[in-house]
Amino acid sequence: MWYFHVILETIYISCIHPGIGGRLCGRPGFNTDLIRPDAEKSSMSRFAAPAKNIEKLVANSFRAINEGAYEHEGDDLAHKAVSLERAILSSKHAALITEVKFSSPSSGNIRSAKTEPTLVAGQMTRAGACALSVLTQPHLFDGSVANLAKVRRPVSVPLIMKHIIVSRVQVDAGLRAGADCVLLIKSVFDRGLAEEDLDFLINYIKKHELQVLLEAHTSEEYVDLIKQNHRIVGINNRNLDDLSIDLSNTERLIAAHGKGKSIVVAESGIASAKDIRRLHQAGADAFLIGTSIMASNDIEAKVSELHNAL
Repeated sequence: MWYFHVILETIYISCIHPGIGGRLCGRPGFNTDLIRPDAEKSSMSRFAAPAKNIEKLVANSFRAINEGAYEHEGDDLAHKAVSLERAILSSKHAALITEVKFSSPSSGNIRSAKTEPTLVAGQMTRAGACALSVLTQPHLFDGSVANLAKVRRPVSVPLIMKHIIVSRVQVDAGLRAGADCVLLIKSVFDRGLAEEDLDFLINYIKKHELQVLLEAHTSEEYVDLIKQNHRIVGINNRNLDDLSIDLSNTERLIAAHGKGKSIVVAESGIASAKDIRRLHQAGADAFLIGTSIMASNDIEAKVSELHNAL
């Protein structure tokens, strides 16, 4: 059934969103061949696409926009952004950015999507999380802008809008839902997959007085970001093309290129206090952690364990 589901989703995207962009950008020539007919069933989660996963993630972003997922109808929670930089630098122990997410392409269902996000957020912040990353993508992640708005009300720590951002439409929704920071994945823009270009969106986000967490995976992406002195740079240990994890990616990039003037956030694959200490020794200033916490039987205890690793 998993493969049938992917085929139906691909047909939907190809028909409704020619070139992925649909009514937003209509990119001719974009690779809509998101599945391979001869692909064998993978040992990965049924959520993972047989073709390059990043293209599927981008396609789902446009699909969510066209379905109205970012038409936030609740209260306008826009506010003066809480500083993510200050939260990281002032953390007395490991600076954890913990993630409120219920599913992922690599792990499938992690926790019931019926779980109240405010309950999870409260457990995380009580245990020492200096910031929260809230998934807003409905497809494959079971996230929503509504979840971001729900979490905003009871917590005072910085909130990152976590999604595959391709358009200012998503940024506008995050602003209204109370985000302090927006994550942008450099490879999405380098490959020309987004509606906007990277510099435009960075300026657009800053114009609205939000902060930006810029994510790199490859050496080229990372060097480009630190040379431009972006203040907060994430190194993703996950390859978004095949979803593989390699914690040494953070170690390699910092060892080879330093950090410049950037605060560096190690992302993905972090599951233990040992991982935290390893990445801290490599030079990471903060740690974005999702699955290992959300999959834990005791979220508060798991966050506390990781927070007190340093």
